[in-house]
Amino acid sequence: MRTGSGGIRLSNWIAELQVPETFHFERNAAYLQRSANECMYRIADGFVYKAISRGNDTAVMKVGPAAGGLSLELLGSPEGAAARDGLLEAAEAYVREWFDLDRDLTPFYELASGDRLLQEPVKQFHGLRLMGIPDLFEALCWGIIGQQINLAFAYTLKRRLVESYGVPVEAEGVTHWLFPEPELIASLSVSDLEPLRMTVKKCEYLIGAAEVIASGALSKERLIAAGSLKEAEKLLTGMRGIGPWTAHYAIMRCLRLPDAFPIDDVGLHNAVKLQLGMDRKPTKPELIAMSEGWRGWEAYATFYLWRLLY
Repeated sequence: MRTGSGGIRLSNWIAELQVPETFHFERNAAYLQRSANECMYRIADGFVYKAISRGNDTAVMKVGPAAGGLSLELLGSPEGAAARDGLLEAAEAYVREWFDLDRDLTPFYELASGDRLLQEPVKQFHGLRLMGIPDLFEALCWGIIGQQINLAFAYTLKRRLVESYGVPVEAEGVTHWLFPEPELIASLSVSDLEPLRMTVKKCEYLIGAAEVIASGALSKERLIAAGSLKEAEKLLTGMRGIGPWTAHYAIMRCLRLPDAFPIDDVGLHNAVKLQLGMDRKPTKPELIAMSEGWRGWEAYATFYLWRLLY
């Protein structure tokens, strides 16, 4: 049975997904393994395991390479074919969005082949996709948590948040986690989050983002309907604690707009410095000039340059 998302349904808990030619599972899995402290998924024996939910039903996705593309299996799925079928459909959609499988990267690779900054990372990581964060609240939280701290500490803070307020999902004797719901975080106070050891302002920003999303004042659908990067950025930066960097980060990871460009990102500056052998970080005007040829693909250019560092 063929599915509507470019794959073959083998049962109510197993499917195979078609992937583009410009896709390399192992290089994407290698990116996902960049931190041993990651709590939203795990990688073992060449497979990626991640909790998934649909309504009140939960399961764990097991994703790995297959002859025709990607294999997808549900573990610990609920009883009943209808529930499993609905979860598998949700899992297929999640994986396609997570790995950005419906995007043709040929134009990006063509422009990168003639760009002095992108030639090396594209050759080294060919087949890597801009790994997404399909849930808007999770993407915003990750952006807020990562503000002005190193990546290792950001992972530690995220783990504390998830293991304190997320939903555990068991499969094959291993606990996986669903990200905390915005309604729950919106109900908390700063003092509730104090044990996580975040700054007071970060706690306030997380609770504020949760309140906005839980109330329905902002949603992924509304940002997409805004119709442009500029309008989506304006909506996001209207929230307390969301500046241009966090807005563009969320847009590139969640909305998947390829022209999102967190130009003030320190990692981007360091990657450019490394690539060009500079003795200083590039200035913003220099970055604007260097990125002229990336137009329409700034998010992917940034992601590939980041990959040189982490």
